[in-house]
Amino acid sequence: MDLGQTLPPLVIMGVSGTGKTVVGRQVAEALGVAFIDGDDLHTPENKAKMAAGIPLTDADRMPWLAAIATELSRRPAPLIACSALRRRYRDRLRIDAPSTFFIHLDGPRAVIADHLARRAHEFMSPTLLDSQLATLEALTPDEAHMVVSIEQSLPAVRQTILDLLPVELARIALHRRTRPREEDR
Repeated sequence: MDLGQTLPPLVIMGVSGTGKTVVGRQVAEALGVAFIDGDDLHTPENKAKMAAGIPLTDADRMPWLAAIATELSRRPAPLIACSALRRRYRDRLRIDAPSTFFIHLDGPRAVIADHLARRAHEFMSPTLLDSQLATLEALTPDEAHMVVSIEQSLPAVRQTILDLLPVELARIALHRRTRPREEDR
């Protein structure tokens, strides 16, 4: 599927351990777009804090979110793995890339904790899971998104995204075409 020229910027989001990087790479490859792991855009200071099990503050995250937003504004737009846990973080990304579409990988804490227990990560401590879950703010209807359960195999998660993404993007495009324009209200 090569929709790279017509796709909006895509963010595959969720807490650590949901498979953002693995699934994101596979989805990006299938779509024919570049993949960027948002973790690679963290500062060394942020990585050190997370490795020590210290949650990042909003001030820590702002330069990271700005770097991600810059990447999202490129053409053709990439798919970026980014936790995007709070609405204000997603709003920050949309400043530079207003049409960003979020793919939220979601599942029960026990499933995510199991994923974290079976992987090694450069700097993300599994002890931060509860902090991330507490920080996570659900996407709202006015945010272009879809939610995909991780209570299935990673190949099934990938296929679910590839099957549903065109449907969701078409639904959003139709909604945008049919809603009243500001000047008509």
